[in-house]
Amino acid sequence: MRRRLIAVAIVLLPTAAPAQTAADYTRALSLRDTLPPLVVNQASPGAWIGKTHRFVYRKSVTGGHEFVVFDADTRQKRPAFDHAALADAINKAGARGATALKLPFGEVRFTDNEQAITFAAQNARWTCAIARQGGGEAYTCTRREAPSPPAGALAGVNGPVRGPHAVADAEPRTSPDGKWEAVILNHNLAIRSTAAGATPELLSRDGIEGDAYELASVTWSPDSTKLAAYRVRAGHRRNVHYVESSPEDQLQPKSWTLQYAKPGDVLDLEQPFVFHVGPGTTRKQIAVANDLFPNPYELTPLEWRADSRTLTFEYNQRGHQVYRVIEVDGETGGARAVVSEEPRTFYYYNRSNDTRSSGKRFRHDLAGGREVIWMSERDGWNHLYLIDGATGAVTQQITKGAWPVRHVQKVDEQARQIWFSAGGMQAGKDPYFLHYYRINFDGTGLVPLTHDDADHEVAYSADMSLYLDTFSRVDLPTVSQLRRTSDRSLVAEIERADVSRLMAGGWKAPESFVARGRDGVTEIWGLIFRPYNFDATKTYPVIENIYAGPHGSHVPKNFSAYSASQATADLGFVVVQIDGMGTSNRSKAFHDVAWQNLGDAGFPDRIVWHKAVAAKYPWYDITRVGIYGGSAGGQNSMGALLFHPDFYKVAVSFAGCHDNRMDKIWWNEQWMGYPLGPHYGASSNVDNAARLQGRLLLVVGELDTNVDPASTMQVVNALVKAGKMFDLLVVPGENHGAGRGGASATYGDRKRLDFFVQHLLGQAPPDWNAAASR
Repeated sequence: MRRRLIAVAIVLLPTAAPAQTAADYTRALSLRDTLPPLVVNQASPGAWIGKTHRFVYRKSVTGGHEFVVFDADTRQKRPAFDHAALADAINKAGARGATALKLPFGEVRFTDNEQAITFAAQNARWTCAIARQGGGEAYTCTRREAPSPPAGALAGVNGPVRGPHAVADAEPRTSPDGKWEAVILNHNLAIRSTAAGATPELLSRDGIEGDAYELASVTWSPDSTKLAAYRVRAGHRRNVHYVESSPEDQLQPKSWTLQYAKPGDVLDLEQPFVFHVGPGTTRKQIAVANDLFPNPYELTPLEWRADSRTLTFEYNQRGHQVYRVIEVDGETGGARAVVSEEPRTFYYYNRSNDTRSSGKRFRHDLAGGREVIWMSERDGWNHLYLIDGATGAVTQQITKGAWPVRHVQKVDEQARQIWFSAGGMQAGKDPYFLHYYRINFDGTGLVPLTHDDADHEVAYSADMSLYLDTFSRVDLPTVSQLRRTSDRSLVAEIERADVSRLMAGGWKAPESFVARGRDGVTEIWGLIFRPYNFDATKTYPVIENIYAGPHGSHVPKNFSAYSASQATADLGFVVVQIDGMGTSNRSKAFHDVAWQNLGDAGFPDRIVWHKAVAAKYPWYDITRVGIYGGSAGGQNSMGALLFHPDFYKVAVSFAGCHDNRMDKIWWNEQWMGYPLGPHYGASSNVDNAARLQGRLLLVVGELDTNVDPASTMQVVNALVKAGKMFDLLVVPGENHGAGRGGASATYGDRKRLDFFVQHLLGQAPPDWNAAASR
């Protein structure tokens, strides 16, 4: 009887969640290695081989990957090359550890009439010549080290600043007829005959040190009678200083500097000139009046029209609220604006191309500039317009609707058609899914080329008669299909990923969740990751993996067996990712929330999204919410505790750009504008550090060349002065990857997970020192 009572008492006692062990961490952090191999026949987007109807793609197989060539005419597959022989040749040329199933590259191109292949691997470019004999193939590989970028070029930190103008020894610019070449002499532009022993003839005499003609900008007219160039007045050369505390090749520290332009810095100032040098004409230098481009952030390279009568360049005004296509009369130097964008907020000047970039700039000149296809958000959505090149008037709005064009793949001038991708055209579906279309210049004949409810990536054959459509969702494994463009009919299903082994191991896809944003109308899309051992009868603390950079949208849309968010969830959390207002790929109004207000980071949308999930799922505990992110996400995650401490309680911030005045110019002035004003301080984690509530871990690499490490240290200084308690990890020798996949990734992952285990789960993390000593 006594034993029965004891047994009943034991069953009725509440049980605490088991503490996370080192083995639990190992399991979670090993998912990136253990899960992807369970998926086979998952194909990457393919690359067409020259003008043929054959393409090459990579697919997962048991034990690794293989490359396959598919012939659309015969519908036959074959190995792209002898994988074992290629691995051997790469290793002999200096690669590390290449095997037949684990070649060190993900994409390959056939070149030299298919007599060679090229690829990027292990920080180098490779070319492997193919020798075919006796039914086999032999390879001779050469490795070309990636050139070291100039100071400041790392991660694009220089923005438009060109660097020192030591161009006197640069290669001369030869005229199209081969008779003349342009050179720089004592900061001035000169030409000389290409005949041996020719004496240079100065075309300018106004160039001086610090305001010199730039040889790299010189462009000849097609008829060789004129040339144009920029004279460039050098701006401020800001340096960021680094101390490498623990170099691997010596005991003592090293120091070095990096050229790094920041918001508000004085930039290079380009002044375009036209020079007449044709036979029988008087040498003439004409300065192009800058009335239409008075305050440039950047002027794009000068380009002559085919008739040599006019040239063009594009003007991006400082602050990014004016963007113009400028045409210059080659005879008079007179300038006019062909197109002028003047939004109330910002013009997103990054180029839109046929990759997955989120830029909003696209221009295609027709018939020598008589017509221009132009991308614009002037009606509130990103669309394509046909512009009269002579008047600048809109001849035709080509695309129209409450959805954005994302990229243009091809302009067919003869058929007067455009091939493009867009999101959000399908009502009720995920607006971030890319779909592909064709349309006529006059806005008629819209043809959808993709239909499946998924995110698509299409590659067209050179003659556009065929296209390879690779698509997936987070809950739909990757499918690759070949179709005809004439009728969109299926030619062949190339691959369909097999996830049976993954599913047998208990894998579950994240849940796509939609809720209304701050305005009660706009849909906000996000993902929910549950732990593998999820139990709906329990409650789980929530961690948000945040990145709110306005340059794109960031919630995953494609199938992947592994996610860092899933690995975090596996330690007993629910992890979410959300695209709030202020990010790209929706309407202009959706994007404009970021303007002069990066501190917003979509938090009002994120918080109501969290609350909507909690209203639906009782296991979603919004009394215990943590957040983490890096770079812009580092600014965002700390900002959550500063500006929304009533909701967010714990944050891990790594490599954060905590003050937008301290970070690279091109990214921060794009969204925060110019000149600098009080709005920079309003979004600053430094200026608002005294508001800190909750638990904060800061992580920074001492050699971060993307975000000045001083950005984090200035936050530290402000927190110390305000008497705020926080944790700090400085990683010696680490760059921008500190805490998220860099050389110290495992250590950084453990620190992040420890912080959440301790402060959200209320558990003591594993004793790593004791575990390491065993």
